[in-house]
Amino acid sequence: MQASFRLLTKRRFLPLFITQMLGAFNDNLFKNAMVLFVVYTVYNDEKSETWFSALATGVFVLPFFLLSALSGQLADQRDKATIIRIVKAAEIVIMAVGAAGLALIWSGIAVHSLAIPLLLVALFAMGVHSTFFGPIKYAILPQHLHDEEVLGGTGLVEAGTYIAILAGTILAGIIPIQAAAAGIILTAAIGWLAGRQVPSAPSLLERQPIDFHIIRSSVTLVRGTMHIRRLYLAIMAISFFWAVGTILFIQFPPLVKNVLTADKAVASLFLGIFSIGIAIGSIAINRLLGGHVSAKYAPASVIGMGLSVVAFHIVCDLWMAESTGQMLSLTGFLSHPLAIPLSICLLSVATFGGMFVVPLYAFLTTTVEKCEAARTVAANNIVNSGAMVLGSIITISLSIAGMSVVNQLLLVAALCLPCAWIAWTLHKACD
Repeated sequence: MQASFRLLTKRRFLPLFITQMLGAFNDNLFKNAMVLFVVYTVYNDEKSETWFSALATGVFVLPFFLLSALSGQLADQRDKATIIRIVKAAEIVIMAVGAAGLALIWSGIAVHSLAIPLLLVALFAMGVHSTFFGPIKYAILPQHLHDEEVLGGTGLVEAGTYIAILAGTILAGIIPIQAAAAGIILTAAIGWLAGRQVPSAPSLLERQPIDFHIIRSSVTLVRGTMHIRRLYLAIMAISFFWAVGTILFIQFPPLVKNVLTADKAVASLFLGIFSIGIAIGSIAINRLLGGHVSAKYAPASVIGMGLSVVAFHIVCDLWMAESTGQMLSLTGFLSHPLAIPLSICLLSVATFGGMFVVPLYAFLTTTVEKCEAARTVAANNIVNSGAMVLGSIITISLSIAGMSVVNQLLLVAALCLPCAWIAWTLHKACD
Protein backbone atom coordinates (compact mmCIF):
# COMPACT_ATOMS: atom_id res chain seq x y z
CA MET A 1 0.00 0.00 0.00
CA GLN A 2 2.94 2.32 0.70
CA ALA A 3 4.02 1.78 -2.90
CA SER A 4 0.50 2.68 -4.03
CA PHE A 5 0.58 5.96 -2.12
CA ARG A 6 3.76 6.87 -3.97
CA LEU A 7 1.60 7.15 -7.09
CA LEU A 8 0.26 10.37 -5.57
CA THR A 9 3.63 11.98 -6.34
CA LYS A 10 3.44 11.09 -10.06
CA ARG A 11 1.94 13.32 -12.72
CA ARG A 12 0.77 10.22 -14.57
CA PHE A 13 -1.63 9.58 -11.66
CA LEU A 14 -2.14 12.63 -9.39
CA PRO A 15 -4.05 15.00 -11.77
CA LEU A 16 -6.48 12.22 -12.71
CA PHE A 17 -6.90 11.33 -9.03
CA ILE A 18 -7.69 14.95 -8.12
CA THR A 19 -10.02 15.41 -11.09
CA GLN A 20 -11.95 12.28 -10.20
CA MET A 21 -12.18 13.23 -6.52
CA LEU A 22 -13.51 16.70 -7.31
CA GLY A 23 -16.06 15.29 -9.76
CA ALA A 24 -17.32 12.79 -7.19
CA PHE A 25 -17.42 15.53 -4.54
CA ASN A 26 -19.44 17.82 -6.79
CA ASP A 27 -21.87 15.09 -7.88
CA ASN A 28 -22.71 14.31 -4.27
CA LEU A 29 -22.73 17.85 -2.95
CA PHE A 30 -25.26 18.82 -5.59
CA LYS A 31 -27.36 15.64 -5.59
CA ASN A 32 -27.60 15.30 -1.81
CA ALA A 33 -28.13 19.02 -1.16
CA MET A 34 -30.97 18.86 -3.66
CA VAL A 35 -32.55 15.63 -2.37
CA LEU A 36 -32.24 16.48 1.33
CA PHE A 37 -33.59 20.00 0.84
CA VAL A 38 -36.60 18.73 -1.13
CA VAL A 39 -37.29 15.77 1.21
CA TYR A 40 -37.13 17.90 4.34
CA THR A 41 -38.80 21.11 3.11
CA VAL A 42 -41.11 20.28 0.18
CA TYR A 43 -42.65 16.84 0.87
CA ASN A 44 -44.25 15.59 4.08
CA ASP A 45 -44.94 11.88 3.64
CA GLU A 46 -42.73 8.80 3.31
CA LYS A 47 -44.12 7.72 -0.08
CA SER A 48 -43.46 11.07 -1.76
CA GLU A 49 -40.03 11.35 -0.19
CA THR A 50 -39.02 7.85 -1.29
CA TRP A 51 -40.45 8.53 -4.75
CA PHE A 52 -38.43 11.73 -5.17
CA SER A 53 -35.23 10.12 -3.85
CA ALA A 54 -35.69 7.24 -6.30
CA LEU A 55 -36.52 9.60 -9.17
CA ALA A 56 -33.37 11.63 -8.55
CA THR A 57 -31.28 8.45 -8.51
CA GLY A 58 -32.90 7.18 -11.71
CA VAL A 59 -32.44 10.51 -13.52
CA PHE A 60 -28.74 10.56 -12.64
CA VAL A 61 -28.18 6.93 -13.66
CA LEU A 62 -30.21 6.96 -16.91
CA PRO A 63 -27.41 8.54 -19.05
CA PHE A 64 -25.10 5.67 -18.12
CA PHE A 65 -27.63 3.30 -19.65
CA LEU A 66 -28.18 5.39 -22.78
CA LEU A 67 -24.74 6.80 -23.56
CA SER A 68 -22.11 4.45 -22.15
CA ALA A 69 -21.55 2.75 -25.52
CA LEU A 70 -20.85 6.10 -27.15
CA SER A 71 -18.56 7.16 -24.29
CA GLY A 72 -16.64 3.89 -24.53
CA GLN A 73 -16.11 4.32 -28.27
CA LEU A 74 -14.84 7.86 -27.81
CA ALA A 75 -12.52 6.87 -24.97
CA ASP A 76 -10.97 4.10 -27.07
CA GLN A 77 -10.80 6.10 -30.30
CA ARG A 78 -9.73 9.54 -29.00
CA ASP A 79 -7.16 10.94 -26.61
CA LYS A 80 -8.59 10.34 -23.13
CA ALA A 81 -6.99 13.47 -21.69
CA THR A 82 -8.71 15.60 -24.34
CA ILE A 83 -12.09 14.14 -23.44
CA ILE A 84 -11.43 14.88 -19.77
CA ARG A 85 -10.82 18.55 -20.58
CA ILE A 86 -14.07 18.78 -22.58
CA VAL A 87 -16.30 17.14 -19.96
CA LYS A 88 -14.79 19.16 -17.11
CA ALA A 89 -15.47 22.40 -19.01
CA ALA A 90 -19.08 21.24 -19.51
CA GLU A 91 -19.37 20.62 -15.76
CA ILE A 92 -19.00 24.35 -15.07
CA VAL A 93 -22.03 25.14 -17.26
CA ILE A 94 -24.06 22.28 -15.77
CA MET A 95 -23.38 23.39 -12.21
CA ALA A 96 -24.41 26.95 -13.09
CA VAL A 97 -27.82 25.56 -14.13
CA GLY A 98 -28.00 23.50 -10.94
CA ALA A 99 -27.14 26.53 -8.82
CA ALA A 100 -29.95 28.47 -10.51
CA GLY A 101 -32.40 25.68 -9.58
CA LEU A 102 -31.22 25.75 -5.96
CA ALA A 103 -31.59 29.55 -5.91
CA LEU A 104 -35.19 29.29 -7.09
CA ILE A 105 -36.10 26.60 -4.61
CA TRP A 106 -34.71 28.37 -1.54
CA SER A 107 -36.43 31.54 -2.69
CA GLY A 108 -39.73 29.66 -2.98
CA ILE A 109 -40.14 30.69 -6.62
CA ALA A 110 -42.00 28.22 -8.89
CA VAL A 111 -40.80 25.30 -6.76
CA HIS A 112 -42.77 22.53 -8.52
CA SER A 113 -43.19 24.06 -11.96
CA LEU A 114 -39.63 25.29 -12.57
CA ALA A 115 -37.15 24.83 -9.70
CA ILE A 116 -37.43 21.05 -9.27
CA PRO A 117 -37.49 20.35 -13.06
CA LEU A 118 -34.41 22.57 -13.46
CA LEU A 119 -32.62 20.65 -10.72
CA LEU A 120 -33.49 17.34 -12.36
CA VAL A 121 -32.24 18.61 -15.74
CA ALA A 122 -28.91 19.58 -14.15
CA LEU A 123 -28.75 16.21 -12.40
CA PHE A 124 -29.36 14.41 -15.69
CA ALA A 125 -26.61 16.50 -17.31
CA MET A 126 -24.23 15.57 -14.51
CA GLY A 127 -25.10 11.96 -15.23
CA VAL A 128 -24.11 12.57 -18.85
CA HIS A 129 -20.86 14.18 -17.63
CA SER A 130 -20.09 11.17 -15.43
CA THR A 131 -21.00 8.75 -18.22
CA PHE A 132 -18.29 10.17 -20.47
CA PHE A 133 -15.75 10.43 -17.66
CA GLY A 134 -16.45 6.97 -16.22
CA PRO A 135 -14.73 4.72 -18.79
CA ILE A 136 -11.72 7.02 -18.88
CA LYS A 137 -10.92 6.99 -15.18
CA TYR A 138 -10.46 3.20 -15.23
CA ALA A 139 -9.21 2.70 -18.79
CA ILE A 140 -6.50 5.34 -18.47
CA LEU A 141 -4.92 3.62 -15.46
CA PRO A 142 -3.52 0.59 -17.36
CA GLN A 143 -2.18 3.03 -19.96
CA HIS A 144 -0.38 5.31 -17.47
CA LEU A 145 0.54 2.79 -14.77
CA HIS A 146 2.74 -0.30 -14.71
CA ASP A 147 0.96 -3.65 -14.49
CA GLU A 148 1.86 -4.14 -10.82
CA GLU A 149 0.50 -0.65 -10.02
CA VAL A 150 -2.97 -1.05 -11.51
CA LEU A 151 -4.72 -2.68 -8.52
CA GLY A 152 -3.15 -0.20 -6.11
CA GLY A 153 -4.07 2.70 -8.40
CA THR A 154 -7.63 1.41 -8.74
CA GLY A 155 -7.88 1.07 -4.96
CA LEU A 156 -6.63 4.63 -4.46
CA VAL A 157 -9.10 5.97 -7.03
CA GLU A 158 -11.96 4.10 -5.34
CA ALA A 159 -10.88 5.15 -1.85
CA GLY A 160 -10.39 8.75 -2.97
CA THR A 161 -13.74 8.71 -4.73
CA TYR A 162 -15.59 7.58 -1.64
CA ILE A 163 -13.74 10.03 0.59
CA ALA A 164 -14.85 12.75 -1.83
CA ILE A 165 -18.38 11.33 -1.75
CA LEU A 166 -18.17 11.46 2.03
CA ALA A 167 -17.11 15.11 2.04
CA GLY A 168 -19.75 16.16 -0.48
CA THR A 169 -22.44 14.16 1.31
CA ILE A 170 -21.69 15.52 4.77
CA LEU A 171 -21.40 19.10 3.56
CA ALA A 172 -24.73 18.77 1.74
CA GLY A 173 -26.43 18.08 5.04
CA ILE A 174 -24.83 20.81 7.16
CA ILE A 175 -24.07 23.86 5.00
CA PRO A 176 -26.73 26.38 3.89
CA ILE A 177 -28.23 25.67 0.49
CA GLN A 178 -26.82 29.01 -0.71
CA ALA A 179 -23.28 27.86 0.12
CA ALA A 180 -23.92 24.60 -1.73
CA ALA A 181 -24.94 26.53 -4.85
CA ALA A 182 -21.71 28.55 -4.82
CA GLY A 183 -19.62 25.51 -3.92
CA ILE A 184 -20.67 23.39 -6.89
CA ILE A 185 -19.63 26.08 -9.37
CA LEU A 186 -16.27 26.67 -7.64
CA THR A 187 -15.52 22.94 -7.47
CA ALA A 188 -16.32 22.51 -11.17
CA ALA A 189 -13.85 25.28 -12.04
CA ILE A 190 -11.06 23.73 -9.93
CA GLY A 191 -11.80 20.31 -11.47
CA TRP A 192 -11.40 21.79 -14.94
CA LEU A 193 -7.97 23.19 -13.98
CA ALA A 194 -6.87 19.82 -12.56
CA GLY A 195 -8.12 17.99 -15.66
CA ARG A 196 -5.92 20.14 -17.87
CA GLN A 197 -2.86 18.60 -16.16
CA VAL A 198 -3.70 14.97 -17.01
CA PRO A 199 -0.99 13.65 -19.40
CA SER A 200 -1.97 12.71 -22.92
CA ALA A 201 -3.38 9.21 -23.34
CA PRO A 202 -3.83 8.73 -27.11
CA SER A 203 -5.85 5.92 -28.62
CA LEU A 204 -4.08 2.59 -28.96
CA LEU A 205 -6.31 1.67 -31.91
CA GLU A 206 -6.48 2.81 -35.50
CA ARG A 207 -9.06 5.55 -36.01
CA GLN A 208 -12.49 4.03 -36.76
CA PRO A 209 -15.95 5.56 -37.36
CA ILE A 210 -18.01 6.30 -34.24
CA ASP A 211 -21.49 4.75 -34.16
CA PHE A 212 -23.76 7.50 -32.82
CA HIS A 213 -26.86 5.26 -32.84
CA ILE A 214 -27.07 4.82 -29.08
CA ILE A 215 -29.36 1.76 -29.06
CA ARG A 216 -27.49 -0.17 -31.76
CA SER A 217 -24.09 0.71 -30.33
CA SER A 218 -25.19 -0.24 -26.81
CA VAL A 219 -26.50 -3.63 -27.90
CA THR A 220 -23.37 -4.27 -29.96
CA LEU A 221 -21.07 -3.27 -27.11
CA VAL A 222 -22.79 -5.36 -24.45
CA ARG A 223 -23.10 -8.35 -26.77
CA GLY A 224 -19.41 -8.06 -27.71
CA THR A 225 -18.38 -8.08 -24.05
CA MET A 226 -20.85 -10.29 -22.22
CA HIS A 227 -20.16 -13.35 -24.36
CA ILE A 228 -16.78 -13.61 -22.60
CA ARG A 229 -17.65 -15.68 -19.54
CA ARG A 230 -15.23 -14.11 -17.05
CA LEU A 231 -16.35 -10.57 -18.01
CA TYR A 232 -20.01 -11.61 -17.93
CA LEU A 233 -19.65 -12.92 -14.38
CA ALA A 234 -17.70 -9.86 -13.18
CA ILE A 235 -20.18 -7.41 -14.72
CA MET A 236 -23.19 -9.26 -13.32
CA ALA A 237 -21.65 -9.36 -9.83
CA ILE A 238 -20.89 -5.62 -9.95
CA SER A 239 -24.41 -4.93 -11.22
CA PHE A 240 -26.02 -6.80 -8.33
CA PHE A 241 -23.84 -4.78 -5.96
CA TRP A 242 -24.98 -1.46 -7.44
CA ALA A 243 -28.62 -2.53 -7.45
CA VAL A 244 -28.26 -3.22 -3.72
CA GLY A 245 -26.38 0.04 -3.15
CA THR A 246 -29.00 2.03 -5.05
CA ILE A 247 -31.85 0.68 -2.95
CA LEU A 248 -29.91 1.53 0.24
CA PHE A 249 -29.07 5.07 -0.89
CA ILE A 250 -32.70 5.73 -1.89
CA GLN A 251 -33.92 4.53 1.51
CA PHE A 252 -31.56 6.58 3.67
CA PRO A 253 -33.28 10.03 3.60
CA PRO A 254 -36.87 8.79 4.22
CA LEU A 255 -35.63 6.18 6.73
CA VAL A 256 -33.74 8.78 8.76
CA LYS A 257 -36.63 11.27 8.64
CA ASN A 258 -39.56 8.93 9.31
CA VAL A 259 -38.13 5.94 11.23
CA LEU A 260 -35.29 7.51 13.19
CA THR A 261 -37.09 10.90 13.32
CA ALA A 262 -33.79 12.71 12.77
CA ASP A 263 -32.89 15.80 10.74
CA LYS A 264 -31.03 16.05 7.44
CA ALA A 265 -27.62 16.27 9.13
CA VAL A 266 -28.17 12.69 10.34
CA ALA A 267 -29.22 11.59 6.84
CA SER A 268 -26.01 13.15 5.57
CA LEU A 269 -24.07 11.33 8.30
CA PHE A 270 -25.55 8.00 7.17
CA LEU A 271 -24.46 8.56 3.60
CA GLY A 272 -21.06 9.65 4.91
CA ILE A 273 -20.60 6.53 7.03
CA PHE A 274 -21.40 4.45 3.98
CA SER A 275 -18.72 6.25 1.99
CA ILE A 276 -16.14 5.78 4.76
CA GLY A 277 -16.88 2.07 4.80
CA ILE A 278 -16.41 1.73 1.05
CA ALA A 279 -13.05 3.55 1.33
CA ILE A 280 -11.94 1.27 4.19
CA GLY A 281 -12.96 -1.81 2.23
CA SER A 282 -11.14 -0.58 -0.88
CA ILE A 283 -7.85 -0.25 0.99
CA ALA A 284 -8.30 -3.39 3.10
CA ILE A 285 -8.88 -5.69 0.12
CA ASN A 286 -5.77 -4.38 -1.61
CA ARG A 287 -3.74 -5.35 1.46
CA LEU A 288 -5.37 -8.78 1.66
CA LEU A 289 -4.73 -9.52 -2.01
CA GLY A 290 -1.21 -8.06 -1.97
CA GLY A 291 -1.66 -6.38 -5.35
CA HIS A 292 -2.93 -9.55 -7.06
CA VAL A 293 -6.21 -9.12 -8.96
CA SER A 294 -8.50 -11.87 -7.72
CA ALA A 295 -12.14 -12.53 -6.76
CA LYS A 296 -11.02 -14.83 -3.93
CA TYR A 297 -12.61 -12.83 -1.13
CA ALA A 298 -15.64 -11.57 -3.07
CA PRO A 299 -18.17 -14.29 -2.03
CA ALA A 300 -17.36 -13.96 1.68
CA SER A 301 -17.41 -10.16 1.41
CA VAL A 302 -20.89 -9.97 -0.05
CA ILE A 303 -22.23 -12.52 2.46
CA GLY A 304 -20.79 -10.31 5.19
CA MET A 305 -22.54 -7.37 3.57
CA GLY A 306 -25.89 -9.19 3.59
CA LEU A 307 -25.59 -10.21 7.25
CA SER A 308 -24.70 -6.63 8.15
CA VAL A 309 -27.85 -5.39 6.36
CA VAL A 310 -29.93 -7.83 8.43
CA ALA A 311 -28.33 -6.48 11.60
CA PHE A 312 -29.01 -2.92 10.42
CA HIS A 313 -32.67 -3.86 9.82
CA ILE A 314 -32.98 -5.31 13.33
CA VAL A 315 -31.57 -2.19 14.99
CA CYS A 316 -33.85 0.07 12.90
CA ASP A 317 -36.83 -2.07 13.91
CA LEU A 318 -35.93 -1.66 17.60
CA TRP A 319 -35.52 2.11 17.31
CA MET A 320 -37.98 4.13 19.37
CA ALA A 321 -39.15 7.32 17.65
CA GLU A 322 -39.09 10.65 19.47
CA SER A 323 -42.31 11.17 21.40
CA THR A 324 -41.95 14.98 21.30
CA GLY A 325 -42.68 15.11 17.57
CA GLN A 326 -39.45 17.02 16.93
CA MET A 327 -36.59 15.85 14.71
CA LEU A 328 -33.45 14.61 16.45
CA SER A 329 -30.45 16.81 15.84
CA LEU A 330 -27.07 15.23 15.12
CA THR A 331 -26.17 15.58 18.82
CA GLY A 332 -29.49 14.09 19.87
CA PHE A 333 -29.06 11.18 17.47
CA LEU A 334 -25.56 10.40 18.74
CA SER A 335 -26.81 10.35 22.34
CA HIS A 336 -29.46 7.73 21.50
CA PRO A 337 -28.50 4.31 22.98
CA LEU A 338 -28.90 2.56 19.59
CA ALA A 339 -26.96 5.15 17.57
CA ILE A 340 -23.58 3.44 17.91
CA PRO A 341 -24.85 -0.10 17.06
CA LEU A 342 -26.74 1.35 14.09
CA SER A 343 -23.64 3.19 12.83
CA ILE A 344 -21.45 0.12 13.26
CA CYS A 345 -23.90 -2.00 11.26
CA LEU A 346 -23.96 0.57 8.46
CA LEU A 347 -20.16 0.87 8.45
CA SER A 348 -19.91 -2.91 8.23
CA VAL A 349 -22.32 -3.02 5.27
CA ALA A 350 -20.20 -0.54 3.34
CA THR A 351 -16.80 -2.01 4.29
CA PHE A 352 -17.77 -5.45 3.05
CA GLY A 353 -19.21 -3.78 -0.06
CA GLY A 354 -15.90 -2.06 -0.81
CA MET A 355 -14.00 -5.32 -0.32
CA PHE A 356 -16.34 -6.95 -2.79
CA VAL A 357 -16.45 -4.48 -5.65
CA VAL A 358 -12.91 -3.03 -5.97
CA PRO A 359 -11.16 -6.23 -7.17
CA LEU A 360 -13.93 -6.74 -9.71
CA TYR A 361 -13.32 -3.31 -11.26
CA ALA A 362 -9.59 -4.03 -11.40
CA PHE A 363 -10.43 -7.39 -12.98
CA LEU A 364 -12.38 -5.69 -15.77
CA THR A 365 -9.45 -3.52 -16.86
CA THR A 366 -6.63 -6.04 -16.46
CA THR A 367 -8.09 -9.11 -18.16
CA VAL A 368 -8.59 -7.40 -21.52
CA GLU A 369 -6.19 -5.67 -23.88
CA LYS A 370 -5.44 -2.07 -22.86
CA CYS A 371 -6.98 -0.83 -26.08
CA GLU A 372 -10.29 -2.51 -25.09
CA ALA A 373 -10.42 -1.35 -21.47
CA ALA A 374 -12.64 1.70 -22.02
CA ARG A 375 -15.24 -0.26 -23.99
CA THR A 376 -15.24 -2.98 -21.34
CA VAL A 377 -15.88 -0.41 -18.61
CA ALA A 378 -18.58 1.20 -20.79
CA ALA A 379 -20.34 -2.15 -21.27
CA ASN A 380 -20.14 -2.66 -17.53
CA ASN A 381 -21.68 0.80 -16.98
CA ILE A 382 -24.61 -0.02 -19.26
CA VAL A 383 -25.47 -3.19 -17.36
CA ASN A 384 -24.76 -1.58 -13.97
CA SER A 385 -26.99 1.41 -14.73
CA GLY A 386 -29.77 -0.88 -15.91
CA ALA A 387 -29.54 -2.69 -12.57
CA MET A 388 -29.57 0.63 -10.70
CA VAL A 389 -32.61 1.89 -12.60
CA LEU A 390 -34.29 -1.44 -11.85
CA GLY A 391 -33.40 -0.99 -8.17
CA SER A 392 -35.02 2.47 -8.26
CA ILE A 393 -38.18 1.06 -9.87
CA ILE A 394 -38.36 -1.75 -7.31
CA THR A 395 -38.04 0.75 -4.48
CA ILE A 396 -40.79 2.99 -5.88
CA SER A 397 -43.05 -0.03 -6.47
CA LEU A 398 -42.58 -1.38 -2.95
CA SER A 399 -43.26 2.05 -1.47
CA ILE A 400 -46.45 2.41 -3.54
CA ALA A 401 -47.46 -1.09 -2.38
CA GLY A 402 -47.11 0.08 1.22
CA MET A 403 -43.92 -1.72 2.28
CA SER A 404 -42.00 0.31 4.84
CA VAL A 405 -38.40 1.31 4.18
CA VAL A 406 -37.29 -0.77 7.19
CA ASN A 407 -38.74 -3.96 5.72
CA GLN A 408 -37.28 -3.13 2.29
CA LEU A 409 -33.87 -3.62 3.89
CA LEU A 410 -34.58 -7.37 3.96
CA LEU A 411 -34.83 -7.31 0.15
CA VAL A 412 -31.33 -5.81 0.07
CA ALA A 413 -30.03 -8.66 2.23
CA ALA A 414 -31.72 -11.26 0.02
CA LEU A 415 -30.12 -9.82 -3.14
CA CYS A 416 -26.68 -10.46 -1.63
CA LEU A 417 -27.20 -14.23 -2.02
CA PRO A 418 -27.28 -14.40 -5.85
CA CYS A 419 -24.46 -11.87 -5.85
CA ALA A 420 -22.34 -14.22 -3.71
CA TRP A 421 -23.09 -17.15 -6.02
CA ILE A 422 -21.97 -15.19 -9.09
CA ALA A 423 -18.79 -14.08 -7.31
CA TRP A 424 -18.01 -17.68 -6.29
CA THR A 425 -18.52 -18.84 -9.87
CA LEU A 426 -16.16 -16.11 -11.09
CA HIS A 427 -13.54 -17.08 -8.52
CA LYS A 428 -13.69 -20.77 -9.52
CA ALA A 429 -13.55 -19.91 -13.22
CA CYS A 430 -10.64 -17.47 -13.15
CA ASP A 431 -8.50 -17.83 -10.00
